[in-house]
Amino acid sequence: MNDFQRKIIQWYNLNKRDLPWRQTLDPYRIWVSEIILQQTRVDQGLAYYERFIARFHDVRQLAEADEQEVLSVWKGLGYYSRARNMHHTARRIVQEYAGVFPETCHQLLRLKGIGKYTAAAIASICSHEPVPVVDGNVVRVFSRIFGIEAMAGTTASFNKVWERSSALIDRDDPGTYNQAVMEFGALCCKPANPGCGQCIFRNDCFAFGNQMVDRLPVKKKEISRRERWFTYLYVRVGGGKVLMQQRPQGDIWQNLWELPLIEADHLLGPAEVSAHPVVNQGGELEEIIAVNPKDYRHILTHQIIHARFYEISGYQTGEAFEAGDYRVMEDPLVTGLPVSRLTDRYLHWRAGNMQGL
Repeated sequence: MNDFQRKIIQWYNLNKRDLPWRQTLDPYRIWVSEIILQQTRVDQGLAYYERFIARFHDVRQLAEADEQEVLSVWKGLGYYSRARNMHHTARRIVQEYAGVFPETCHQLLRLKGIGKYTAAAIASICSHEPVPVVDGNVVRVFSRIFGIEAMAGTTASFNKVWERSSALIDRDDPGTYNQAVMEFGALCCKPANPGCGQCIFRNDCFAFGNQMVDRLPVKKKEISRRERWFTYLYVRVGGGKVLMQQRPQGDIWQNLWELPLIEADHLLGPAEVSAHPVVNQGGELEEIIAVNPKDYRHILTHQIIHARFYEISGYQTGEAFEAGDYRVMEDPLVTGLPVSRLTDRYLHWRAGNMQGL
């Protein structure tokens, strides 16, 4: 065992968090945890992991589920393509692998939604394949300790970290080694305010020795984001129900449900909303109430959504709306209908602040 292995595995055994996916070698459960944690902090992802496993206990249950149910269980996590890819992959595993989850990197990389990082994590933990994981935590640890100055997120950075970690990986227990490096990056070698004072590599760390901790890894350039303006209408109809529509293919949040949407080059004011065809297609309207328009700024990877929500009341029936693209439904908070995180934020805000309206 080399010195790096020994130090980081000893640190891990003393400091690792007690997490449910660390108490199993089931590739399905490790896969679920890794996909959830791709865009989610551990403290947030834990509850989602437990809920997902409780509903879809194994890959067959996931494969047999309806996509809308999968999206509903995933609701709130965002990046819904992850859930769709998982559903697709589960069905493929049942069809092509008789429900037995693959455990080798080569097989895993053939599955939708599984890249090099996830494949390496599953293969090293479940089948002891000595392939290193490279994620943001690992890049940060190796960039600082070994002075790797390639820009984070680039192929050059990945290759340099992968090569160095391949040379250092514990071939007898690669899964523990990989988890140790990731955990060290998450708990000690953090992006901001790292624990350099208590770091086990303090005397060997290139970044610490050269006062470059705040400059490594080299940060990737800011992503250019497209801006969009969404005006949403919470349209109440007779019986306490609400209008909903399904997002189209080929755009963000595809196949999720949302409130009626007017997209323009600005957020609409009350007069514009009252005059808009979406509001008036429902027939004679007794009153329009713009109840405390609620605004949000919702940031996605490549888009910034400026959103405004109005509440519209007075329709006795939703029949005229249902002739078009809208459906009259119970509030999604009641039905569990899969909606975007933005819509979910508004619905929860409304439930807490619009009582009695």
